[in-house]
Amino acid sequence: MLALLSAVENVFPPVPADVAVVLGAFLAREGLTSAPLIGLVCWMANTASAAAMYFLARRKGKAFFESGLPRRLMPPAALQALERAYAKRGVLGIFLSRFLPGVRAAVTPFAGVAGMRPARALIPSASASAIWYAFLVTAGSALAQSWPRAQALLADANRALAIVAGLVIAIAFFFWWRARRRR
Repeated sequence: MLALLSAVENVFPPVPADVAVVLGAFLAREGLTSAPLIGLVCWMANTASAAAMYFLARRKGKAFFESGLPRRLMPPAALQALERAYAKRGVLGIFLSRFLPGVRAAVTPFAGVAGMRPARALIPSASASAIWYAFLVTAGSALAQSWPRAQALLADANRALAIVAGLVIAIAFFFWWRARRRR
């Protein structure tokens, strides 16, 4: 399921794949699987779907933007500017953009539309994704190892918020009471 979410993220960016991977790494502490295995499988699924979107866009992308609403959204001048940008800074742009949620899903398809060679588009994409998934797995594993501390921190935060809420309610009640008394 985690691999499926990681793959679907490149097709439908609002899918919470990152949260799922962190949760999977957190739950791996139960011993049913290993956190590194979760990271590897999810990274492979994400990389495969990013490559599929790249190749689909490379094959059909320009034709998609030739008429109707897509042409108005991405006119020929914008497509030419996109091609120039990918030619000039595509590899670095792809690498850095793969760390940005929401944006990362559009990076490889637009590289395909711009006509970037597969290696120039997919290697930086896969490299950045590998780093990102390693970070997610590390974060989930670290959270699992310090779960009692995280629970204590959450309890302290809830107590502090309850005190603040109580003070706000008391102050609001005081002003309401005072205004009512003046009438």
